[in-house]
Amino acid sequence: MKNQFRINIYHSIKFIDKEKYNRIVDLENPFLEYEFLEALEESGCVGPRTTWHPRYIVLTDEEKIIGAITFYIKYDSYGEYIFDWEWARAYQNARLRYYPKALVAIPFTPANGTRILVDSSYSSDECAGWMAKYLIEFCSQENLSSIHFLFLTEKEQLFLEKLGFLSRKTHQYHWKNRNYETFNDFLDDLRSNRKKQIRKERKSIEQSELDIKIIEKNDIQRENIDAIWKFYMDTHSRKWVSPYLNRRFFDLIFKNFRPRLVTVLAKEKNNWVGGTFNIVKNNRLFGRYWGCTADYANLHFECCFYRLIDYAIENKIDIFEAGAQGEHKFLRGFAAVPTYSSHFIFHEGGRTAIEDYLIREREHTTRLINDFNKQSPLKYLNGRSEK
Repeated sequence: MKNQFRINIYHSIKFIDKEKYNRIVDLENPFLEYEFLEALEESGCVGPRTTWHPRYIVLTDEEKIIGAITFYIKYDSYGEYIFDWEWARAYQNARLRYYPKALVAIPFTPANGTRILVDSSYSSDECAGWMAKYLIEFCSQENLSSIHFLFLTEKEQLFLEKLGFLSRKTHQYHWKNRNYETFNDFLDDLRSNRKKQIRKERKSIEQSELDIKIIEKNDIQRENIDAIWKFYMDTHSRKWVSPYLNRRFFDLIFKNFRPRLVTVLAKEKNNWVGGTFNIVKNNRLFGRYWGCTADYANLHFECCFYRLIDYAIENKIDIFEAGAQGEHKFLRGFAAVPTYSSHFIFHEGGRTAIEDYLIREREHTTRLINDFNKQSPLKYLNGRSEK
């Protein structure tokens, strides 16, 4: 490493200069911005009383931040969306310790993006290599079982393979903007049966008494965040699971991250009754949380998909990621796409077993994506024209 370059590791983002750090966050990556990570910490959603213990590797050139990796020392596998429960169980059966592990990911957020930040005026591979090797050495010294990069870019995955990481492929459903001018342009890309179904679903909302609004960025008011919080809690209570996020997090996001927020809110008479909380940055839109206070036919599809597709078309957004899971997304014009993760396993036997598993899984995932898209309602994916 060049003499003026230094690597430090911090236990809290408050020890890092916000302006210097935000300079190196890439243009389509809202979740690694200082304000988002700070909100997770300050709210207590991550930190000492949780299973997510943050660490920040920072590469500097004199006083300038030129690279960073945000990771967490993790004591379980909740809130990750790339599942390794079977790996942990196999370790337990072999009387090996799987936790704690290192996780390079955005907590509770299955969104894709760069995981190794490097200033564009410096050598990406060289700086990323220094930080990744530092991460491996640190985790070895801390006696962690493994390192997991989740939802990283394909380019980063190929880079990490050279450092001994194992590659994993899973899939999500993303909407792609093909230079549409209107929602009807998008519908014209769909087979006729799906086009009719979507029009029917949207018509039912038009004929209802619901008033649906997109409220974004600095137009968002406290009452809108109050409504989103209510919906978020209602969704988790219906599923009988504890929420990952707390009210303090939403308050901090409202205060410090509002320029990245897009809400879709439905009102009946004078009451907010359903909606979604989404995040946008330049050419990428990320759907995050949905909830409602009662069952309204097709409201989920309107708030989670159609109204946000309208928004993406109007704002020339290239990709809309609607989150994890979802055959219902596939049926409404979201294509199956690969998602990538990389895994460094310190135990030789564990590494061999996981490597064998990942080879088979990658082959299966590739076939699955191809099979899904052959059956896609998107005509340009399956090559089938209407008769």
